[in-house]
Amino acid sequence: MDISLTFTISAFVTFFTVIDPVGLAPVVVGLTSHFSNAQRNVIVARATLISAGIILFFAVVGRYLLDRLGIELYAFNIAGGALLFLVAVDMLFGRQSGTRETKAEEEEAMTREDISVFPLAIPMIAGPGTIATTILYVGQAAPHPMSLLSVAAAIISALFLAWLAMRSCTWIIKHVGKTGILVLSRILGILLAALAIQFILNGIATYIHSSGFIK
Repeated sequence: MDISLTFTISAFVTFFTVIDPVGLAPVVVGLTSHFSNAQRNVIVARATLISAGIILFFAVVGRYLLDRLGIELYAFNIAGGALLFLVAVDMLFGRQSGTRETKAEEEEAMTREDISVFPLAIPMIAGPGTIATTILYVGQAAPHPMSLLSVAAAIISALFLAWLAMRSCTWIIKHVGKTGILVLSRILGILLAALAIQFILNGIATYIHSSGFIK
């Protein structure tokens, strides 16, 4: 029970941190400033649904892809942990993560009429960090149905909060401010960095045991 509870809490914290719902607010404000509230709500809803579809796809076929490519889960644990650590470092320094959107992509997005697919769904919500996290947690939870339910609940909760934050972006900016968002992002960055290191350590430990170095 304690292990299951720890896994559930870890999944919720990781998905919330990687998707970073509050951090999406200033992005949506900047990209939808020329849209009406009704248009913004449609874009936000579409982006959330598309993101959910992408995450579901990788949750279902992610492990199969790893097997077809001959990639062991411990290798993906290490690689995914390293990627999440880079995301955490960007959050700690208040930088826009390159895993979510590059400067060139940001400039292109400003000229697009429909931003629901790009850059909101991909890569802001369902970017490399989210995809890696999904495959990691589904891989760990696969033998245990209750753990899979915990992962599903964590994903749904994070997406719901992302949808809510994007719909309420103007209110969040007005009451929390960009400084408040940066402070929250740094706190979450510390948590994500620790979780990322744990993924790497778990991957190394699994590799050592599977290779027979420790019997």
